Parts: sequence; C-alpha cells; structure tokens
Amino acid sequence: MNTLIETLEYFVFITVELIALFMLISAAVEIILMYIPEEKIRKKLSGAGIFGNVIAAGFGALTPFCACSTIPMTVGFLNAGVPFGSTMSFLIASPLLNPIIIGMLGAMVGVKAMIIYFVMAFLCSVVFGYVLEKIGAQKYVKNVRLKSSSLCCSGEQLDKRSLPFARKLKLAFQSAWGSLRPIMVYLLIGVALGAGIYGYMPQDFVMKIAGPDNPFAVPVAAILGVPLYIRAETAIPIGVALMGKGMSIGAVIALVIGGAGMAIPEMSMLASIFKKKLVAMIVAVIFITAVVSGYLFNVLL
Repeated sequence: MNTLIETLEYFVFITVELIALFMLISAAVEIILMYIPEEKIRKKLSGAGIFGNVIAAGFGALTPFCACSTIPMTVGFLNAGVPFGSTMSFLIASPLLNPIIIGMLGAMVGVKAMIIYFVMAFLCSVVFGYVLEKIGAQKYVKNVRLKSSSLCCSGEQLDKRSLPFARKLKLAFQSAWGSLRPIMVYLLIGVALGAGIYGYMPQDFVMKIAGPDNPFAVPVAAILGVPLYIRAETAIPIGVALMGKGMSIGAVIALVIGGAGMAIPEMSMLASIFKKKLVAMIVAVIFITAVVSGYLFNVLL
C-alpha cells in the first residue's frame, strides 16, 4: 500500500510540475516572438557562412513548433532563398532545443545538465547544417512549393507587436494552452509510466540493462526512442524515473534526443520534401548527436 501511495504522489507532483512548466515557458516564448519581426528573422537567416547557421539554430531553439508547422516552415525558408545549410540547422535544432525540453531538463535533471545539453545540441545543429551544405546535400531536395493549407498550426494572423501587453499576455497563455492540449495525453502517459517505474521496476534490472557499466546503453537508448515515438514531454519523466533506478544520464539524454529528433511521423513528413538520401543523412545526424551527447554526459556528469 505504501508503494502505491508513493507512486500516486509521484504521479500527481510530476504532472502538476510539468503542466506549470509547459504553460509558463510556452507563454514566455510566445511573448518574445511577438517582438521579433518575421522579415527580420528571414534576413538574418540569409547571412553568409556559418553565422547564418548560428542564427538559424538559435531561431530553431526559440520556437516550440510542432512537426506540422516546422516542415512547411522549412520549405518556406528554401523557397525564400534562405541558404540550405541554415535551413538544415533550423530543422535539426527545432525539435532538439524545444524550450519545453530545456525547461524540463533544468527542473527535473538539473541546471548543469540543461546547459550541457543545450550547448551540445546547439553546436551539433550548427556544425551538421554547415556540413550538409558543404557536401552538396541540397541536391536531394525535392521540387516542392509551400502550400498555405499545410500550415496546420497557424491561426489568424495579426500584428501582435502593437497590442497592449495585457492582451499579449492573454494571447500568449491561450497559445500555450492550445499547444498543451494536443500533447496532454502523451504527457500523462509519460508521467504514468515514469511513476510506475519509480514505484515498481527493480533497480537491479535497470542497472544491468542501462546502467553506466553497460557500454552499449547509450546507442540502444537512442535507437529505442525512434519506434516508440515518445515525445520529449513523455520521454523526460520516463527518463528521470529510470535514472532514479540506476539508468545512466547519458542513456536518458540519448533516449530524449532519439525520440525528439528521429520519430517516425516526422521522418515520414520529411520524406515528402526530401529524397531518401537526405532523410537518411538527417537520421544519421540525429543518431550521432544522441550517441555523442550521451557518452559526453556520462563523462561530464
């Protein structure tokens, strides 16, 4: 009975914490974006050399887009003449550096882990975007045009910069709630699984399969994130519970990156705008990022 009570308490506490984090972080990002003109962002992304990759990765980190918005926006960048490398840096950074992921890691794993994760994922987004352009991977882009109907996450367009702050705040929280509702079920599933692991999974079993002494725990965790299609909001509470049972932090990070960056639905959408070779390159980039980050986490923390 004590184990059941502790499990339920864990579920309630983590659920409330994650919902509050999601709402506050999403609203804060929405308000920031209201002050940044879209045309100014597009011009910055068109910067020559690796500077454009840095700006693009930063923009991807700031925008908590869902895949159905990220993919059309990627096509829009390409159609607008934004350099291919910068577009790829945005595409890689957007899922990996989602502000929700960063906030959850900071709250549940620690500020040091959050900073290390951000730096590594950001650098990988910049470097791999730059490398993909240099090796001529843009030749694998299909001849597609952006259709306004595909912007499933876009709502009524208005100039929000001129609105009173109270109105901006209301719109920001409305948008945050609109982003939370579709993923609420994933978040609750993740917290429920995490609570079950916390309360009932034997620690010895986790240590044997995914503990720091298993050299293959990191790449296996990165691969497991793909078919499971666990959103980061789902993966982090599961990973934190597993880490409490002895799973290495590197394996947790690899699981989060694999689930966030290589989920099958997102890869299917990419296949509609990129040829198979480029999709395979992106999958390889995310996998390498997950494995390298995982091993570095085990060394640094």
